[in-house]
Amino acid sequence: MTEPMIKLTIDGELLEVPAGTTVMKAAEKLGINIPRLCYHPDLSLEGACRVCVVQVEGFNHFIASCSQQVWEGMMVQTNSPQIRQARRDILELLLDNHPKDCQTCERDGNCELQRQAYRLGVRERLFEGKRKQYPQDESSKSVVRNPEKCILCGRCIRVCAEVQGVQNLSQHGRGFNTVVGPANLGPMDESACIQCGQCVAVCPTAAFLEKDHTERVWEALSGAAGKKHLVVHTAPAIRATIGESFGFPLGTPVTGQLVTALRRLGFDAIFDTNFGADLTVIEEGNEFLKRLNGEGPLPLLTSCSPGWINFMEKFYPEMIPLASTCKSPMQMTSTLIKTYYAERKGIDPKDIFVVAIMPCVAKKYEAARPEQLLSQGETVTDAVLTTRELAWMIKSYGIDFANLPEGEYDRPLGVSSGAGDIFGTTGGVMEAALRTVAVKLTGEELGPLVFEAVRGIVGLKEATVSIGGQEINVAVCDGLTHAKKALAYIKSGEKNYHLVEMMACPGGCIMGGGQPYPPFEMDVLDPELAKLRAKALYSVDAHKQLRRSHENPAITKLYEEYIGEPNGEKAHELLHTHYQARMPRGIR
Repeated sequence: MTEPMIKLTIDGELLEVPAGTTVMKAAEKLGINIPRLCYHPDLSLEGACRVCVVQVEGFNHFIASCSQQVWEGMMVQTNSPQIRQARRDILELLLDNHPKDCQTCERDGNCELQRQAYRLGVRERLFEGKRKQYPQDESSKSVVRNPEKCILCGRCIRVCAEVQGVQNLSQHGRGFNTVVGPANLGPMDESACIQCGQCVAVCPTAAFLEKDHTERVWEALSGAAGKKHLVVHTAPAIRATIGESFGFPLGTPVTGQLVTALRRLGFDAIFDTNFGADLTVIEEGNEFLKRLNGEGPLPLLTSCSPGWINFMEKFYPEMIPLASTCKSPMQMTSTLIKTYYAERKGIDPKDIFVVAIMPCVAKKYEAARPEQLLSQGETVTDAVLTTRELAWMIKSYGIDFANLPEGEYDRPLGVSSGAGDIFGTTGGVMEAALRTVAVKLTGEELGPLVFEAVRGIVGLKEATVSIGGQEINVAVCDGLTHAKKALAYIKSGEKNYHLVEMMACPGGCIMGGGQPYPPFEMDVLDPELAKLRAKALYSVDAHKQLRRSHENPAITKLYEEYIGEPNGEKAHELLHTHYQARMPRGIR
């Protein structure tokens, strides 16, 4: 059935749009970009900030264009003197209740409030009076909440509820005393927060930020706390996104420049978390094959995403027996640096400082998990930098990233297959596992390399893969509302999955809470952004000689020299962990 069309006039121009179109979207068809702050195309309509107001003939009050649908014969003005003044007044009121620290703010130059102030011509603060004053919440290992910088747009509330299904945030109080926070305004660390950082990603100001680890890294690089052997390793997704911070087109892989930049910063060894991804495929693949043969429950749920693990422990503890016991690639790589690598180099692990460059805010939490400490009680990952934090450090150091020569990762923990690269996008963990599982099940090295059925930014993907005469039912979830659907199918017995990939962030690690803020013309959850970043990783994979994790010679050597059998005693000691129910303290 053809959708009915609506005729209306915007700023004197007649146009026709489908019924149900908002005024804001209709205006964009004419090339008119109406200012907005609370609006986000991937979240429900809020109409809270009122910066997007327009005049509509027949009404004596302004109307929010983001939420008002068009009607036949509607007459709209988007840029009259009265509208421009109203928008300025609204923004001036927001600014006058906002801290005066733009030059020292983390979001300076990349703040939507700042951008709209410039656009609307706000050049002074006109209103004096009482300002909101709240303490900053730094209780979380990953996320810092600063209520004084909150403009009550509600984006964080909606992404937490609608995309992640956690519903940790809400508005408390009324009027001037309204504040956003977790239940009872308790500490974030005691709340239902899974530390994924999607609130950080969608916040238009700096009301939510990742917990800063740059100072501890600067201190290590300077040797101020004693000379250490400095080792860094970079997650698969970083090579597809950090270039955005230095003017590269979206979706440009910059692996070589990334390595050189880290070397210029002063790291003694630079490894690739992809090595840990290949190792994860071997360990998790063998774990899956054992369960497929009746040695454990199915489906096997992947365990690479710490946000997902935190979500499972807090909301679905009954699913813990289904989760893989494998550590994440970050923790596997860091563990080997302080054991295998330390022994080969003759360095005391206490003299090694390990930094992981991650797209994920929750990795800061994962690094501090007590279950993943060394036997001496020491962390294996001493600092976690998000992509944003590393980009800032490179700029701060004066490194001209765009013109750097291409470097290479150090060995042995810098060798990886293309399967490791695609870990950074949704479906990548599944595809990497299937590449190796296919060989193990068929005994043939010529099994499929590409599994198109698990690719794409869909949310919940399901497929049945035939390998060696066996039908393997798989599912891929990105964004935890989709994980909830899959878990409901598992609990009810409606779907008979064998292997399920779980990623907390929509699109996977390429859209993690620690990734660069996108250009202003794109939204942080835009599927097109995810597709461009994923394309970069698939390109890196396609151009590698090694495409399967079990083909990695450095992995083969590691097992022969150090670990022994996959899933064996030493493998479990170093590469596996355990999980437990964690009821949020604030809601017991």
